[in-house]
Amino acid sequence: MKITDVRVRKVTKQGKMRAVVSVTFDNEFVVHDIKVIEGERGLFIAMPSKKSTDGEYRDIAHPINSDMRKVLQDTILEAYDKAADEAAEGDSAEATVE
Repeated sequence: MKITDVRVRKVTKQGKMRAVVSVTFDNEFVVHDIKVIEGERGLFIAMPSKKSTDGEYRDIAHPINSDMRKVLQDTILEAYDKAADEAAEGDSAEATVE
């Protein structure tokens, strides 16, 4: 399975969340609402989640292994950097990486 599209829909400077991203796989399957978060050790991604009845948040979709998580995170952060650069230049805050 290959990542065929990454769309950075929102780039913000408030709070810890920096962007909301959609990722398309094999031009056939999309995962929305992946968040780019600024943590103490830099940027990372948070997969879409849902609050369960016990009050905890559980991922709705997520990579099965660490290799795929790294590929996904690296690709998303590359798209985020591109969108942030374009926003700083006055362009739209939405970017696509294919």
